[in-house]
Amino acid sequence: MSPGISEDNKRRVGRVSKNFFLHIHANKVHPHSLETSYTFGLGMILGFLFLVMILTGVVLMMNYTPSIERAYNSVKDIVFVVPGGRYIRNIHRWAAHGMVLLSFLHLIRVFFTGGYLAGRRLNWIIGVSILVVVLFMNFSGYLLPWDQLGYWAVTIGSNIAASFRELTDILGITQVLDIGGFIKKLLIGDETVGQAALSRFFMLHVIFLPVTLMVLSGVHLWRIRKDGGISRPQKQPVQAEGVAQAEVAVNQDINGADDRGREKFYSWPVVMWAELAILLLTVAALLVMAFLFDAPLREGANPDLAENPAKSPWYFLGIQELVSYSAFAGGVIIPILFLVFLISIPYLDREDQKLGVWFSGKTGRKLTWQSLGISFFVTVLFVFILVRFGWFRSWFPDIPQIIIMLVNPATLSALFYMLWAVWIKRKTGSGRMSAIALFTCVMTGFVIYTAIGIWFRGPNWEFYWSSSQWPVF
Repeated sequence: MSPGISEDNKRRVGRVSKNFFLHIHANKVHPHSLETSYTFGLGMILGFLFLVMILTGVVLMMNYTPSIERAYNSVKDIVFVVPGGRYIRNIHRWAAHGMVLLSFLHLIRVFFTGGYLAGRRLNWIIGVSILVVVLFMNFSGYLLPWDQLGYWAVTIGSNIAASFRELTDILGITQVLDIGGFIKKLLIGDETVGQAALSRFFMLHVIFLPVTLMVLSGVHLWRIRKDGGISRPQKQPVQAEGVAQAEVAVNQDINGADDRGREKFYSWPVVMWAELAILLLTVAALLVMAFLFDAPLREGANPDLAENPAKSPWYFLGIQELVSYSAFAGGVIIPILFLVFLISIPYLDREDQKLGVWFSGKTGRKLTWQSLGISFFVTVLFVFILVRFGWFRSWFPDIPQIIIMLVNPATLSALFYMLWAVWIKRKTGSGRMSAIALFTCVMTGFVIYTAIGIWFRGPNWEFYWSSSQWPVF
């Protein structure tokens, strides 16, 4: 037996390694991993929200009928007839929206702390995949109530999926190669939202996407264990001159001390109590939300009575705003560039010494604020020009559509973000600083375009400062 390991320590480690629930944790965790200001518990809260969604989703599924004739009434029964049904549905919905919001916040936290560095790039890519699955899992649930809100939100979403048609129409090949139509039919099964769409979305929502999310989450947790736990600043190399010093270093690590002498915490009971506290706070927040705010339920879906404005779910409203400038640019080019950028971040930035440090230090923090301010100014400027003076189509009615597709606020914003990142790269010579600049610009622009879609777009997708200014029909 290695010196320095007590019998009590052996019993604690054995308790963790033999318990299925505790086995997802390391025997000991670094104190840095439990610092609230570092992780904010976002990953843990996401896991608990997913668990709540599964439990409430099972109850809802037992009282729901996925047919266009009975879906709406079955949801009404859940709300008004099933005991506690209203609150279960409310909890399910707010947990779903919470997952979307916290997935973005978790991604932002991991990026700004360099959590993808030091050989963790695979887990970053898995995390990006989880974000995409969470978005589509929420989107697939939007249609299930079969009310006006869900029906027209999915109609807008399916039209965004068909954005390729702008390009094929310009090229005059839509009749031969309708890529947008193929993607739309793959999503909803037809040209319009109907029974095929409801059946597909139901199966996606209750089987395929949850199972996919569980698999990805399992691999994500496994990779965290394989990578040595949650990211943290790396230790300084140990300068051992002999076998005795090397043995001392090994024994210190076994006993749980870091390079500054801080003792690591046992997963049981420290981490388990922390997780229990976060679980209780998460459930309490959901219960309060469910009591104060009902999940919306509009009139039954009516294909002949369009919503005006018809809006996609809030997390896709940024894309809907971009699509209003150009279907192909906003619905295809920009989202693909965004995903490619997210996936490529660990390959563009390999400055592993920045692992676990917020903003990589003072320089990165200053650059983040600069990028946020510049991105805000440029993005708002393009939108202001569009709203106040119109765009090329208003100035030159006969201008070719391809120019509108290639030169609009969405593409110009993206071009500016990339040029800013390239300039930062040349100025600092740092891939990490360049990535921080581009990531901050992209996220700032995404928030601005989403906010415009949520609060400032009204009937016919016109710009209004307030819904009180909307015309009365």
